[in-house]
Amino acid sequence: MVEFLMNPVVVTVLLTIGGVGLVLELFSPRFGLSGLIGLLALVLFFYGHFMAGYAGVGTLVLFAGGILLLFFELFLPGAVAGTLGLAALILSFFLAGEDALQMGVSILISIFLSTLVFFLMIKVLGKKLVLFNKMVLFDAAKKEDGYVSNINRTDLLGKEGVALTILRPAGTAIFNNERVDVVSEGGFIAQNAKIKVIKVEGARIVVREVI
Repeated sequence: MVEFLMNPVVVTVLLTIGGVGLVLELFSPRFGLSGLIGLLALVLFFYGHFMAGYAGVGTLVLFAGGILLLFFELFLPGAVAGTLGLAALILSFFLAGEDALQMGVSILISIFLSTLVFFLMIKVLGKKLVLFNKMVLFDAAKKEDGYVSNINRTDLLGKEGVALTILRPAGTAIFNNERVDVVSEGGFIAQNAKIKVIKVEGARIVVREVI
């Protein structure tokens, strides 16, 4: 069995099944058959090379570390964890391989076919990455749904009122018995001074002293 698992063709098939299985798992709402088959293929790959004496405990630890780094990439900013994880996986395959050239060819074939399946799932079958959709918030607070980031007080434009507090330049004013946070045009405005709204920018209400 070990001799069979060490066959270059079988190695390529196992790596390809592992890659494609994990790619298909990205489109599944939960861990399913494709992911199980992919992991089983990788387990068989490492089992054969471990029993043949080419893969040691360090190689298995490197592979497991690469998987963890790829998982952490889903939550960490940047692409450092993902890059290190991918590098650890590829290095673990090379360390477990009997021949570096043959292993390189097998890895390239596996990556090519896995990438092809990934684009076919998205472009041809129109599938979406369910795994990432669960971890990333795609809902938007839209104005049509009643959500607003701030209240646009354009109704106050041109209105006159009184500075309730000193404006340096921000403060509070009274317009028609309503307390409103305002900001002066830039200068100091004393308390109880008469003011007029000259500009409204969303929730920012700019006033000028009326002399």
